[in-house]
Amino acid sequence: MSDHRPAGGVAVAARSLIEWLERVPLALPELVLRLGVALAFWRSGLTKLPFGNPTTLTLFSEEYRVPILPPELAAYLATSLELTCPILLVLGVLTRPAAAALLAQTLVIQTFVYPENYPDHLLWAGPLLYLLLRGPGRWSIDAFIRHRAIGRA
Repeated sequence: MSDHRPAGGVAVAARSLIEWLERVPLALPELVLRLGVALAFWRSGLTKLPFGNPTTLTLFSEEYRVPILPPELAAYLATSLELTCPILLVLGVLTRPAAAALLAQTLVIQTFVYPENYPDHLLWAGPLLYLLLRGPGRWSIDAFIRHRAIGRA
C-alpha cells in the first residue's frame, strides 16, 4: 500500500507554504539586505586602515588607477565611504544617500578597476539599488523618524 498524497494535497501544501512565506514582514529581508551589503563594504574598508598606509596608497596608484582623482584622494574617499556608509545602512539612517554613495562606488569599480568582476558587483548593486529605490524598511531609524514626523503632522 502506497502512502502518497493526492496531487491536490501537494498543491494545497505548496499554497500554504507560499502563504506562510508571504506573511514574513518585508522588514526582515530589507534588514538582511542592509546587513549583507554593509558587511561587504565594511570588510573592504578595514583592509585599507590605517588611513594613508603604504599598501593602500600603492593599490590605488598602481592597481586601481581611478581616473580623474589622485590616488591619495581616491584612497581616502573610498576608505571613508566603506567605513561610514555601512554603519548608516546597519542603523537604517540616511539609508538612501548611503546606498547611492556605495552604488556609485560600485559603478566606478566596475567601470574602471575590475570590469571582469561583474558577478560580485551585481551582488552589491542589487541590494544597494533596492535600498535606494525602496528605502531601508520598517526596522530602521529612517522609518522611525518618518513615522514620528507623519504622526506630528
